[in-house]
Amino acid sequence: MIRFEHVSKSYPDGTTAVDDLTFEVAEGELVTLVGPSGCGKTTTMKMVNRLIEPTSGRIFLDGEDISTVDPVQLRRRIGYVIQQVGLFPHKTVLDNTATVPHLLGRPRKEARARAAELLDLVGLDPSAYGDRYPEQLSGGQRQRVGVARALAADPPVLLMDEPFGAVDPVVREHLQNEFLRLQSTLRKTVLFVTHDIEEAVRLGDRIAVYGAGRIEQFDTPATVLGAPATPYAAQFVGADRGLKRLAVTPVEPGDLEAPPVVRLDDPAASAAGRLADEGAPWAVVLDADGAPYGWVAAAALNGGGAGGETTSGTGTGPAAPAGSGSGSTVRAYARPMDAWVPLGAPLKQALSALLQHDAGWIAVRDGDRHLGVLTPAGLHGALRRSTTADATDVPRGGVALDTVPGPGGA
Repeated sequence: MIRFEHVSKSYPDGTTAVDDLTFEVAEGELVTLVGPSGCGKTTTMKMVNRLIEPTSGRIFLDGEDISTVDPVQLRRRIGYVIQQVGLFPHKTVLDNTATVPHLLGRPRKEARARAAELLDLVGLDPSAYGDRYPEQLSGGQRQRVGVARALAADPPVLLMDEPFGAVDPVVREHLQNEFLRLQSTLRKTVLFVTHDIEEAVRLGDRIAVYGAGRIEQFDTPATVLGAPATPYAAQFVGADRGLKRLAVTPVEPGDLEAPPVVRLDDPAASAAGRLADEGAPWAVVLDADGAPYGWVAAAALNGGGAGGETTSGTGTGPAAPAGSGSGSTVRAYARPMDAWVPLGAPLKQALSALLQHDAGWIAVRDGDRHLGVLTPAGLHGALRRSTTADATDVPRGGVALDTVPGPGGA
Protein backbone atom coordinates (compact mmCIF):
# COMPACT_ATOMS: atom_id res chain seq x y z
CA MET A 1 0.00 0.00 0.00
CA ILE A 2 2.85 2.43 0.90
CA ARG A 3 6.29 1.92 -0.63
CA PHE A 4 9.46 3.96 -0.18
CA GLU A 5 12.21 3.53 -2.76
CA HIS A 6 15.58 5.10 -1.86
CA VAL A 7 13.95 8.20 -0.40
CA SER A 8 16.12 10.95 1.07
CA LYS A 9 15.45 14.44 2.36
CA SER A 10 18.22 17.03 2.68
CA TYR A 11 18.08 20.75 3.44
CA PRO A 12 20.19 23.64 2.05
CA ASP A 13 22.19 23.88 5.28
CA GLY A 14 23.47 20.35 4.69
CA THR A 15 21.19 18.62 7.18
CA THR A 16 20.03 15.20 6.05
CA ALA A 17 16.73 14.41 7.76
CA VAL A 18 16.11 11.11 5.98
CA ASP A 19 18.79 9.06 4.27
CA ASP A 20 18.01 6.46 1.59
CA LEU A 21 14.86 4.90 3.04
CA THR A 22 13.49 1.77 1.35
CA PHE A 23 10.64 -0.08 3.03
CA GLU A 24 7.04 -1.11 2.43
CA VAL A 25 3.85 -1.04 4.49
CA ALA A 26 1.34 -3.70 3.52
CA GLU A 27 -2.38 -3.03 3.15
CA GLY A 28 -4.11 -3.14 6.53
CA GLU A 29 -0.82 -3.06 8.44
CA LEU A 30 -0.03 -0.74 11.33
CA VAL A 31 3.63 0.25 11.32
CA THR A 32 5.06 2.32 14.15
CA LEU A 33 7.99 4.63 13.47
CA VAL A 34 9.89 4.99 16.74
CA GLY A 35 13.00 6.89 17.64
CA PRO A 36 14.33 9.96 19.49
CA SER A 37 13.45 13.52 18.53
CA GLY A 38 15.07 14.68 15.31
CA CYS A 39 15.68 11.19 13.89
CA GLY A 40 13.49 11.71 10.80
CA LYS A 41 10.35 9.77 11.63
CA THR A 42 7.94 12.72 11.31
CA THR A 43 9.71 13.84 8.13
CA THR A 44 9.10 10.34 6.75
CA MET A 45 5.42 10.58 7.54
CA LYS A 46 4.97 14.07 6.10
CA MET A 47 6.51 13.00 2.81
CA VAL A 48 3.65 10.51 2.37
CA ASN A 49 1.07 13.30 2.12
CA ARG A 50 3.55 15.74 0.51
CA LEU A 51 3.64 18.21 3.36
CA ILE A 52 7.37 17.71 2.82
CA GLU A 53 8.79 16.87 -0.61
CA PRO A 54 11.64 14.35 -0.80
CA THR A 55 14.98 15.40 -2.24
CA SER A 56 15.37 12.10 -4.06
CA GLY A 57 13.67 8.74 -4.40
CA ARG A 58 10.03 7.86 -4.93
CA ILE A 59 7.04 7.10 -2.73
CA PHE A 60 4.14 4.99 -4.00
CA LEU A 61 0.62 4.87 -2.61
CA ASP A 62 -1.34 1.84 -3.80
CA GLY A 63 1.05 1.54 -6.74
CA GLU A 64 0.80 5.21 -7.76
CA ASP A 65 3.79 7.56 -7.63
CA ILE A 66 2.55 10.33 -5.33
CA SER A 67 4.74 12.94 -7.05
CA THR A 68 2.30 12.75 -9.99
CA VAL A 69 -0.77 13.40 -7.82
CA ASP A 70 -2.14 16.84 -6.93
CA PRO A 71 -1.14 17.39 -3.27
CA VAL A 72 -4.56 18.66 -2.20
CA GLN A 73 -6.35 15.69 -3.73
CA LEU A 74 -3.76 13.35 -2.24
CA ARG A 75 -4.29 14.71 1.27
CA ARG A 76 -8.04 14.26 1.01
CA ARG A 77 -7.40 10.54 0.43
CA ILE A 78 -5.24 10.23 3.55
CA GLY A 79 -6.37 10.57 7.16
CA TYR A 80 -4.03 12.66 9.32
CA VAL A 81 -4.00 12.85 13.13
CA ILE A 82 -1.52 15.00 15.05
CA GLN A 83 -0.73 15.48 18.71
CA GLN A 84 -2.29 18.96 18.86
CA VAL A 85 -5.41 17.61 17.10
CA GLY A 86 -5.91 20.80 15.07
CA LEU A 87 -9.68 21.10 15.47
CA PHE A 88 -11.34 24.27 14.24
CA PRO A 89 -12.25 26.20 17.42
CA HIS A 90 -15.24 27.95 15.80
CA LYS A 91 -16.88 24.72 14.63
CA THR A 92 -18.83 22.21 16.67
CA VAL A 93 -17.53 18.69 17.20
CA LEU A 94 -19.98 17.36 14.60
CA ASP A 95 -19.00 19.95 11.99
CA ASN A 96 -15.30 19.40 12.70
CA THR A 97 -15.75 15.70 12.04
CA ALA A 98 -17.74 16.36 8.86
CA THR A 99 -15.10 18.68 7.38
CA VAL A 100 -13.46 16.31 4.89
CA PRO A 101 -16.66 14.67 3.57
CA HIS A 102 -18.04 18.17 3.01
CA LEU A 103 -14.86 19.20 1.13
CA LEU A 104 -15.24 16.11 -1.03
CA GLY A 105 -18.65 17.33 -2.13
CA ARG A 106 -20.99 15.30 0.02
CA PRO A 107 -24.24 17.03 0.96
CA ARG A 108 -24.15 18.61 4.39
CA LYS A 109 -26.80 16.26 5.78
CA GLU A 110 -24.93 13.19 4.55
CA ALA A 111 -21.59 14.49 5.85
CA ARG A 112 -23.05 15.16 9.29
CA ALA A 113 -24.68 11.72 9.40
CA ARG A 114 -21.31 10.15 8.63
CA ALA A 115 -19.71 12.31 11.31
CA ALA A 116 -22.28 11.16 13.87
CA GLU A 117 -21.54 7.51 13.05
CA LEU A 118 -17.83 8.04 13.58
CA LEU A 119 -18.24 9.94 16.83
CA ASP A 120 -20.23 7.02 18.14
CA LEU A 121 -17.53 4.64 16.86
CA VAL A 122 -14.82 6.42 18.89
CA GLY A 123 -16.96 6.44 22.01
CA LEU A 124 -18.46 9.94 21.90
CA ASP A 125 -22.26 10.03 21.87
CA PRO A 126 -23.10 12.53 19.08
CA SER A 127 -26.26 13.60 20.89
CA ALA A 128 -24.17 14.57 23.92
CA TYR A 129 -21.00 15.87 22.23
CA GLY A 130 -21.94 16.82 18.68
CA ASP A 131 -22.99 20.38 19.48
CA ARG A 132 -20.07 21.13 21.79
CA TYR A 133 -17.02 23.13 20.78
CA PRO A 134 -13.43 21.88 21.14
CA GLU A 135 -12.75 24.08 24.18
CA GLN A 136 -15.55 22.24 26.01
CA LEU A 137 -13.80 18.87 25.65
CA SER A 138 -11.02 17.19 27.61
CA GLY A 139 -7.72 16.43 25.92
CA GLY A 140 -8.64 12.78 25.46
CA GLN A 141 -12.02 13.70 23.98
CA ARG A 142 -10.38 16.08 21.50
CA GLN A 143 -8.03 13.28 20.43
CA ARG A 144 -11.04 11.04 19.79
CA VAL A 145 -12.60 13.74 17.63
CA GLY A 146 -9.31 14.02 15.74
CA VAL A 147 -9.36 10.30 15.00
CA ALA A 148 -13.01 10.45 13.95
CA ARG A 149 -12.30 13.37 11.61
CA ALA A 150 -9.38 11.51 10.04
CA LEU A 151 -11.65 8.53 9.35
CA ALA A 152 -14.59 10.56 8.06
CA ALA A 153 -13.79 10.18 4.35
CA ASP A 154 -13.00 6.47 4.85
CA PRO A 155 -9.36 6.87 3.74
CA PRO A 156 -7.34 3.73 3.03
CA VAL A 157 -4.28 5.26 4.72
CA LEU A 158 -4.01 6.89 8.13
CA LEU A 159 -1.01 8.96 9.28
CA MET A 160 -0.74 9.50 13.04
CA ASP A 161 1.95 11.78 14.47
CA GLU A 162 2.24 11.15 18.23
CA PRO A 163 -1.54 11.44 18.54
CA PHE A 164 -1.71 10.36 22.20
CA GLY A 165 1.42 12.09 23.46
CA ALA A 166 -0.29 15.10 25.06
CA VAL A 167 -2.60 13.26 27.46
CA ASP A 168 -1.98 11.68 30.84
CA PRO A 169 -0.92 8.01 31.09
CA VAL A 170 -4.35 6.68 32.11
CA VAL A 171 -6.16 8.43 29.27
CA ARG A 172 -3.36 7.48 26.89
CA GLU A 173 -3.75 3.78 27.65
CA HIS A 174 -7.51 4.06 27.18
CA LEU A 175 -7.05 5.80 23.82
CA GLN A 176 -4.58 3.12 22.73
CA ASN A 177 -7.09 0.42 23.63
CA GLU A 178 -9.84 2.18 21.71
CA PHE A 179 -7.63 2.63 18.68
CA LEU A 180 -6.62 -1.03 18.68
CA ARG A 181 -10.30 -1.93 18.83
CA LEU A 182 -11.03 0.33 15.87
CA GLN A 183 -8.08 -0.99 13.89
CA SER A 184 -9.15 -4.59 14.43
CA THR A 185 -12.43 -3.70 12.71
CA LEU A 186 -11.38 -1.13 10.09
CA ARG A 187 -7.93 -2.51 9.12
CA LYS A 188 -6.56 0.77 7.83
CA THR A 189 -3.00 1.04 6.57
CA VAL A 190 -1.38 3.12 9.33
CA LEU A 191 1.92 4.89 9.82
CA PHE A 192 2.14 5.81 13.51
CA VAL A 193 4.94 8.05 14.80
CA THR A 194 5.96 7.80 18.45
CA HIS A 195 9.05 8.26 20.59
CA ASP A 196 7.75 5.74 23.14
CA ILE A 197 9.02 2.19 22.55
CA GLU A 198 6.30 0.72 24.78
CA GLU A 199 3.60 2.40 22.68
CA ALA A 200 5.33 1.24 19.50
CA VAL A 201 5.47 -2.33 20.77
CA ARG A 202 1.89 -2.33 21.94
CA LEU A 203 0.33 -0.92 18.78
CA GLY A 204 2.53 -1.94 15.86
CA ASP A 205 2.28 -4.98 13.63
CA ARG A 206 5.85 -4.03 12.73
CA ILE A 207 8.24 -1.43 14.13
CA ALA A 208 10.73 0.78 12.29
CA VAL A 209 13.45 1.75 14.78
CA TYR A 210 15.02 5.03 13.61
CA GLY A 211 18.56 6.17 14.19
CA ALA A 212 19.88 9.38 12.61
CA GLY A 213 17.71 9.53 9.50
CA ARG A 214 17.98 5.80 8.87
CA ILE A 215 16.01 2.73 9.87
CA GLU A 216 18.16 0.57 12.13
CA GLN A 217 15.66 -2.29 12.26
CA PHE A 218 12.29 -3.00 10.64
CA ASP A 219 10.58 -6.07 12.08
CA THR A 220 7.86 -7.38 14.36
CA PRO A 221 7.77 -6.08 17.94
CA ALA A 222 8.76 -9.50 19.30
CA THR A 223 11.81 -9.71 17.05
CA VAL A 224 12.93 -6.15 17.74
CA LEU A 225 12.77 -6.85 21.48
CA GLY A 226 14.17 -10.37 21.34
CA ALA A 227 16.84 -9.98 18.67
CA PRO A 228 17.88 -6.34 18.13
CA ALA A 229 19.63 -6.07 14.77
CA THR A 230 22.22 -3.45 15.77
CA PRO A 231 23.81 -2.12 18.97
CA TYR A 232 21.83 1.10 18.47
CA ALA A 233 18.53 -0.82 18.30
CA ALA A 234 19.45 -2.78 21.43
CA GLN A 235 20.29 0.43 23.30
CA PHE A 236 17.12 2.17 22.17
CA VAL A 237 14.70 -0.61 23.14
CA GLY A 238 16.41 -0.75 26.53
CA ALA A 239 18.06 -3.22 28.85
CA ASP A 240 14.60 -4.22 30.09
CA ARG A 241 13.53 -5.37 26.63
CA GLY A 242 12.90 -8.84 28.10
CA LEU A 243 10.17 -7.35 30.28
CA LYS A 244 8.77 -5.36 27.34
CA ARG A 245 8.64 -8.59 25.38
CA LEU A 246 6.05 -9.92 27.84
CA ALA A 247 3.58 -7.53 26.20
CA VAL A 248 4.00 -9.05 22.72
CA THR A 249 4.37 -12.76 23.52
CA PRO A 250 1.01 -14.58 23.64
CA VAL A 251 0.01 -17.47 25.84
CA GLU A 252 -0.10 -20.57 23.62
CA PRO A 253 -1.40 -24.11 24.28
CA GLY A 254 2.13 -25.50 24.46
CA ASP A 255 2.87 -23.24 27.46
CA LEU A 256 0.22 -24.88 29.64
CA GLU A 257 0.30 -27.60 32.28
CA ALA A 258 -2.58 -30.04 32.78
CA PRO A 259 -3.17 -30.76 36.48
CA PRO A 260 -6.12 -33.00 37.44
CA VAL A 261 -9.56 -31.54 36.91
CA VAL A 262 -12.67 -32.17 38.99
CA ARG A 263 -16.19 -30.74 38.93
CA LEU A 264 -17.98 -28.83 41.65
CA ASP A 265 -20.68 -31.48 41.93
CA ASP A 266 -18.36 -34.51 41.84
CA PRO A 267 -18.54 -36.63 45.00
CA ALA A 268 -15.71 -35.61 47.30
CA ALA A 269 -14.69 -39.21 47.94
CA SER A 270 -14.29 -40.05 44.24
CA ALA A 271 -12.38 -36.81 43.61
CA ALA A 272 -10.07 -37.65 46.52
CA GLY A 273 -9.49 -41.10 45.05
CA ARG A 274 -8.54 -39.65 41.67
CA LEU A 275 -6.03 -37.27 43.21
CA ALA A 276 -4.56 -40.09 45.29
CA ASP A 277 -4.20 -42.27 42.20
CA GLU A 278 -2.38 -39.49 40.35
CA GLY A 279 -0.32 -38.45 43.35
CA ALA A 280 -1.59 -34.88 42.95
CA PRO A 281 -1.84 -32.50 45.93
CA TRP A 282 -4.53 -30.37 44.30
CA ALA A 283 -6.89 -30.12 41.32
CA VAL A 284 -8.52 -27.45 39.22
CA VAL A 285 -12.26 -27.21 39.90
CA LEU A 286 -14.65 -26.53 37.03
CA ASP A 287 -18.28 -25.49 37.26
CA ALA A 288 -21.17 -27.25 35.54
CA ASP A 289 -20.44 -25.43 32.28
CA GLY A 290 -16.77 -26.42 32.26
CA ALA A 291 -15.48 -22.95 33.19
CA PRO A 292 -12.76 -22.63 35.85
CA TYR A 293 -14.15 -22.07 39.35
CA GLY A 294 -11.03 -22.45 41.48
CA TRP A 295 -9.08 -25.26 43.10
CA VAL A 296 -9.33 -27.90 45.76
CA ALA A 297 -6.65 -29.52 47.92
CA ALA A 298 -6.37 -33.28 48.20
CA ALA A 299 -5.84 -32.85 51.96
CA ALA A 300 -9.23 -31.16 52.30
CA LEU A 301 -11.01 -33.90 50.35
CA ASN A 302 -9.31 -36.50 52.52
CA GLY A 303 -10.39 -34.81 55.74
CA GLY A 304 -7.05 -33.12 56.32
CA GLY A 305 -8.72 -30.07 57.84
CA ALA A 306 -6.94 -26.86 58.66
CA GLY A 307 -3.66 -28.61 59.27
CA GLY A 308 -3.59 -30.30 55.88
CA GLU A 309 -1.35 -29.30 53.01
CA THR A 310 -3.24 -27.10 50.55
CA THR A 311 -0.77 -26.48 47.79
CA SER A 312 -2.05 -24.28 44.96
CA GLY A 313 0.27 -24.66 42.01
CA THR A 314 3.70 -23.70 43.29
CA GLY A 315 2.42 -21.69 46.27
CA THR A 316 0.47 -22.45 49.47
CA GLY A 317 -3.24 -21.76 49.66
CA PRO A 318 -5.53 -20.95 52.60
CA ALA A 319 -6.52 -23.51 55.19
CA ALA A 320 -9.09 -26.08 54.10
CA PRO A 321 -12.39 -26.75 55.91
CA ALA A 322 -12.65 -29.66 58.27
CA GLY A 323 -12.89 -33.18 56.84
CA SER A 324 -15.37 -34.33 54.24
CA GLY A 325 -18.64 -35.80 55.33
CA SER A 326 -20.39 -38.78 53.77
CA GLY A 327 -22.01 -37.86 50.47
CA SER A 328 -20.46 -34.40 50.30
CA THR A 329 -19.33 -32.93 46.98
CA VAL A 330 -16.27 -31.05 45.87
CA ARG A 331 -18.28 -27.84 46.21
CA ALA A 332 -17.96 -28.01 50.00
CA TYR A 333 -14.16 -27.85 49.84
CA ALA A 334 -13.40 -25.92 46.67
CA ARG A 335 -11.70 -22.55 46.90
CA PRO A 336 -12.82 -19.99 44.30
CA MET A 337 -10.03 -18.20 42.49
CA ASP A 338 -10.72 -15.68 39.76
CA ALA A 339 -7.22 -15.85 38.31
CA TRP A 340 -7.49 -16.63 34.62
CA VAL A 341 -6.58 -15.24 31.21
CA PRO A 342 -7.83 -16.08 27.71
CA LEU A 343 -5.69 -18.09 25.33
CA GLY A 344 -3.60 -15.67 23.27
CA ALA A 345 -3.42 -13.05 26.02
CA PRO A 346 0.03 -11.47 26.37
CA LEU A 347 2.35 -12.92 28.97
CA LYS A 348 2.34 -9.49 30.64
CA GLN A 349 -1.37 -9.92 31.42
CA ALA A 350 -0.72 -13.42 32.73
CA LEU A 351 2.12 -12.24 34.99
CA SER A 352 -0.06 -9.42 36.28
CA ALA A 353 -2.80 -11.92 37.19
CA LEU A 354 -0.30 -14.18 38.97
CA LEU A 355 0.98 -11.27 41.04
CA GLN A 356 -2.44 -9.74 41.69
CA HIS A 357 -3.85 -12.99 43.05
CA ASP A 358 -0.59 -14.11 44.70
CA ALA A 359 -1.18 -17.41 42.90
CA GLY A 360 1.07 -20.29 41.93
CA TRP A 361 -0.87 -20.73 38.69
CA ILE A 362 -3.62 -19.17 36.65
CA ALA A 363 -6.26 -20.87 34.53
CA VAL A 364 -6.23 -20.36 30.77
CA ARG A 365 -9.52 -20.37 28.91
CA ASP A 366 -10.75 -20.45 25.34
CA GLY A 367 -14.07 -18.68 25.73
CA ASP A 368 -15.58 -20.50 28.72
CA ARG A 369 -13.63 -23.72 28.04
CA HIS A 370 -10.80 -24.62 30.40
CA LEU A 371 -7.56 -25.46 28.59
CA GLY A 372 -4.99 -25.81 31.36
CA VAL A 373 -2.95 -23.70 33.75
CA LEU A 374 0.02 -21.42 33.34
CA THR A 375 2.63 -21.46 36.10
CA PRO A 376 5.53 -19.07 36.71
CA ALA A 377 7.86 -21.72 35.29
CA GLY A 378 5.60 -22.08 32.24
CA LEU A 379 5.57 -18.32 31.75
CA HIS A 380 9.35 -18.20 31.98
CA GLY A 381 9.65 -21.03 29.48
CA ALA A 382 7.23 -19.36 27.08
CA LEU A 383 9.26 -16.16 27.11
CA ARG A 384 12.55 -17.99 26.60
CA ARG A 385 11.15 -20.08 23.76
CA SER A 386 9.81 -16.99 22.06
CA THR A 387 13.13 -15.17 22.38
CA THR A 388 15.13 -18.15 21.15
CA ALA A 389 12.74 -18.75 18.25
CA ASP A 390 13.07 -15.19 16.96
CA ALA A 391 16.82 -15.12 17.46
CA THR A 392 17.32 -18.38 15.53
CA ASP A 393 14.42 -18.00 13.05
CA VAL A 394 12.72 -21.28 13.98
CA PRO A 395 9.13 -22.00 15.05
CA ARG A 396 8.53 -21.35 18.73
CA GLY A 397 7.09 -24.84 19.21
CA GLY A 398 10.35 -26.36 18.02
CA VAL A 399 12.45 -24.80 20.77
CA ALA A 400 13.27 -27.19 23.63
CA LEU A 401 14.33 -25.72 26.95
CA ASP A 402 15.30 -28.60 29.21
CA THR A 403 16.53 -26.21 31.88
CA VAL A 404 13.05 -24.81 32.53
CA PRO A 405 11.34 -26.90 35.26
CA GLY A 406 7.64 -27.66 35.26
CA PRO A 407 5.28 -26.92 38.16
CA GLY A 408 6.53 -29.92 40.10
CA GLY A 409 10.10 -29.75 38.87
CA ALA A 410 13.25 -29.12 40.81
